[in-house]
Amino acid sequence: MGLVKCCREQVIAVSPDTPAVEVAKIMGEKNVGSVVVVTGDNRPTGILTDRDLAVRVMAQEKNPGEVRAGDVLTRDVITFQDSMGIYEAIQKMTAEGIRRMPIVDDGGRLIGIVTMDDIVRMLGEEMAAIAKNIEKQSPPMQEAGAPIPM
Repeated sequence: MGLVKCCREQVIAVSPDTPAVEVAKIMGEKNVGSVVVVTGDNRPTGILTDRDLAVRVMAQEKNPGEVRAGDVLTRDVITFQDSMGIYEAIQKMTAEGIRRMPIVDDGGRLIGIVTMDDIVRMLGEEMAAIAKNIEKQSPPMQEAGAPIPM
């Protein structure tokens, strides 16, 4: 199964020149903990998280109206191709220690984002479907202490 099946297609993205205070407002309005910072042609240049804002702006006592997203983003953004398999993505996320992955098309343009939460939710749904199938094909469960018919 490809990542595009479980990614969120509505990605909250900002330009590198967006003031940090605006990024924080957007995160609050959209109820998200991160935004993807993109260039004019919609290519990811980094990710900016609520933690980045706290550590790189507030803790440094910088003016959030003057600091720009491009000044405080995490630059080494790892993007995944939409054709990547879910298990390959899990392995890469684990190896890289990341929780959010922008999904890009073959041209490197942003088309979605997938988070560890999305993957856990999707795997939980898959496991529930498998359990339901197993239950359908299994003999009925006996009550505890009930004699087993011969």
